[in-house]
Amino acid sequence: MPTFSKRSAANLAECHPDLRALFAEVVLTHDCTVIEGERDKAGQDLAFAQKKSKLRWPASNHNVDGVKRTTSWAADVVPYPLDWGNRASFVTFAAHVVATAAAMKSDGRMIHALRWGGDWDGDGDWKDEKFSDMPHFELVGVAAGE
Repeated sequence: MPTFSKRSAANLAECHPDLRALFAEVVLTHDCTVIEGERDKAGQDLAFAQKKSKLRWPASNHNVDGVKRTTSWAADVVPYPLDWGNRASFVTFAAHVVATAAAMKSDGRMIHALRWGGDWDGDGDWKDEKFSDMPHFELVGVAAGE
């Protein structure tokens, strides 16, 4: 059974409890790596400069500002082993993550819904997105201070 590396576990520990619960469940059946949870100002500035994010600090759900967000409301998680060129593996992985999140929300193990950065509008068509962020998963409807 897959488990998280120390680095993945540390990155996930920075995230909202819903994301921690979700990916603890996901890793039981689908090996994955948590690339990033919280992103500090320098990290967000770099992600923006590299066009990996469309948002400046502190607008990203990765950014913990202590007021609006006390934990990261987003995590960048990829299937393992990682192959950036295998788009199908990201889509398959994301479908599993989104379905797991929906089931966990339905049975009360998650409070918030989940959005995937490969299908921002949630219509099931990842090919219609203008900005694709395949590793990105974020919570929807989180209240300030969580």
